[in-house]
Amino acid sequence: MADEKCVVLFSGGLDSRLAVRIMQKKGFEVVAVHFKLPFSKDSEDEIRKFCDDSNAEIKIFDCAKGKLFKEYLAVIKDAKFGRGAGINPCVDCKIFMFQKAKKFADAKKIKFIATGEVEGQRPMSQTKKSMSLIEEKSGLRDRIIKPLCESGIFGRQRKKQIAFAKKFKINYPSPAGGCILCEKELKKRFEFLLNRGMDKKEAKLVNVGRHFVINDCWVVIGRNEKENKILESFRKDLIVPDFPAPTALVLDKPTEKVLKKVNKLIKAYSKQGSLNERKNFEKYKI
Repeated sequence: MADEKCVVLFSGGLDSRLAVRIMQKKGFEVVAVHFKLPFSKDSEDEIRKFCDDSNAEIKIFDCAKGKLFKEYLAVIKDAKFGRGAGINPCVDCKIFMFQKAKKFADAKKIKFIATGEVEGQRPMSQTKKSMSLIEEKSGLRDRIIKPLCESGIFGRQRKKQIAFAKKFKINYPSPAGGCILCEKELKKRFEFLLNRGMDKKEAKLVNVGRHFVINDCWVVIGRNEKENKILESFRKDLIVPDFPAPTALVLDKPTEKVLKKVNKLIKAYSKQGSLNERKNFEKYKI
């Protein structure tokens, strides 16, 4: 087995880091497969560094651009196996990644695919029923190895993982909130944007600024100077006020009527604006 390869689905978190090290200890040569998703908060630099330090080969599927971006948006839009509190289709997302990993492994003639999954850790995708469904739909039945489950780890407690991390001398990032698709406060926003359609650059705006839909026009205003600069990088219909106020980005072709409302919106959220003026725009907020 010393020269046998295995794929490890690698998010970059503690559990997947442990999966890499445990599979290496079993004698496998590890290929870490990471999915760079447009709405996650993973650090690609940290992921590459861990793999370099661990002598693990790395393959990144960049789902934040190109064909994979379009495929991933289609998965989110057409969730077949339910959603969580936000718009997150966790089971469908896992099936998508497992299918891509299977195709990659098959092309490389790699039999086994390991994950850092822990039964009972996540309410949607890591129940016994969901894990079985994902394996079946992705065509990976009998090819999945779950080294943390084999080590007797289950549930939401992380004491055993932390003990293993000390044993293997693994540094790991603190949990960073994960995927913003899970945030219920953004559900209405995502529903609008998925129906409207968005490109890879627009997708980066989802968690930036305050968002409004005014007469079917998507409008984003900055909450601070940093966000204003992000909006100003788009070079579309941009309104930069000449007084202390947020920059506004209009992402659909605005009518004169819309522009008048946007100017009022800017003033409402400026230092000159009042709470009552802001309340007038609550109905437009997403």
